[in-house]
Amino acid sequence: MRLFLVSVCLLLFQRINSQQIQDVWQTTWDRTKLFSSISVAAPINFFSPGSVGSADIVINDQAVYQTIDGFGASLTDSSALVLNNLKSRNPVNYWAILRYMFNPTDGADAAGLSYVRITVGASDFSPFVYSLDDTSGDTTFANFSINRTPSYVFSVLRDIRSLNDRIKIHLVPWSPPAWMKDSGTMLGGSLQSRYISTYPTYLLKAVQAYQGLGFTVYAISIQNEPQNNNPTYPSATYTPAVEGQIGAGLRTLLNNNGLSNVKVIGYEHNWDNAGSYAVQLMQSNGNAFAGVAFHCYAGPVTNQDQFHSAFPNKEIYFSECSGTYGSDWWSDVKWYMDNLWIGALGHYARNGLMWNIALDGSGNPKLPGTDSCGNGCRPLVTVNNDGSYQFNQEFYSMAQASKAILPKDTGGPYGQRIGVSVGGSLGWSLRVGAYVTGRLSSSNLNRYAIVVMNWNDNVSSGSISPVPVNATIEFRGMQARYIFPVGVTTLWWYAPPTASRRSLNSTSSTFNVTAN
Repeated sequence: MRLFLVSVCLLLFQRINSQQIQDVWQTTWDRTKLFSSISVAAPINFFSPGSVGSADIVINDQAVYQTIDGFGASLTDSSALVLNNLKSRNPVNYWAILRYMFNPTDGADAAGLSYVRITVGASDFSPFVYSLDDTSGDTTFANFSINRTPSYVFSVLRDIRSLNDRIKIHLVPWSPPAWMKDSGTMLGGSLQSRYISTYPTYLLKAVQAYQGLGFTVYAISIQNEPQNNNPTYPSATYTPAVEGQIGAGLRTLLNNNGLSNVKVIGYEHNWDNAGSYAVQLMQSNGNAFAGVAFHCYAGPVTNQDQFHSAFPNKEIYFSECSGTYGSDWWSDVKWYMDNLWIGALGHYARNGLMWNIALDGSGNPKLPGTDSCGNGCRPLVTVNNDGSYQFNQEFYSMAQASKAILPKDTGGPYGQRIGVSVGGSLGWSLRVGAYVTGRLSSSNLNRYAIVVMNWNDNVSSGSISPVPVNATIEFRGMQARYIFPVGVTTLWWYAPPTASRRSLNSTSSTFNVTAN
């Protein structure tokens, strides 16, 4: 009897707790709210369904899609240098930036970014051109050295990991060593065919070197933008067949060296060739690759579906996009939410990354002589020479999405995308992503989150007349109302897993949700 009463009390507590939305976060079009926790005075109640709002958000938690690995950006040599210099000048601001970005603690005033891309050798954001073995003809890589990478990259990466020990590290080379290429330089050209079987060892050594420094490598790509041949910064071109051969060789080496958990990722280029190069790569050596990664610089995000349709069991990553200085803040947020933080995930991406984590106010430092980012690439955070800093629209929009998929439990799972649709006369006004985050214990309630962009801004001749949208939210046969301002809103509530929905609905005709 005592055990029965305890069980009943626990069940009652769960039902009461499930009636409260724990957080509402907002970023508004006019920047009056920037990734701000919102207090709602009156409860938001779920009742038996009534008339629908101007927009009607319908959650289908029985349709469960990909797990979201997280959000982040690239810790380029330049980003690491900017942050490391700030640490020396103003350690308080340095740690404030890293905490706001990477602290994953449930309830923290932070985005909980969890995915970092690292270049293998130099990129267009490096102090000079270098590989990890510049000794010509060194096919055994006896002179390979991870220490050619600037030491401040490792220092900043350690600090990030100290805040988020589940950070995913994704290695990506911009070019093989110059001596392995037909151009004789890392600036453009292609890998010589005689080194196709040798080059995978170079990539293996990069993984082993990071592992040896105490960094767990989550994934490695074969080449950044394999169709980009640029003579002003490290780059290299490959055919799908050649990239496939390298991937197959690397997969075998990783497996044979106790690194079978490291994913091999292909393509790493734009959406425009999602149905050609990326598909051909899987056709040539698909068993070697966990999946492919996409960039935003050409083609529509919907092309990710071309790849998914051809290879539905392969993973999709979204690994690079960059804003440029001088663009419109709210227009950028709309584009990012529509195409990346809601859009790319809605088209099966497991993550969402921007390019540089940090740069100065001119988008520097860059590789001397490069034509990359002509108008200045804008990072997640701009760090000024006086030690002050500003987070940019790339960060604020990303943070709204990241907050929705963070683990509820320490060491618990990240969120999964679930089904959602939007109807109503103003349904077009809202772009919505929906997610469920499981728990370590089956006795705990799942978290259900939605990320909603209201882009009904009535832009005309540069002026904005924002229209808040009175929306209904449909969940398991119950209905709530919320007025979404123009901007981005993230909110969530708790409920038993889908299998328990019948018992939930049979206990009450009203599902109350309150916001703090």
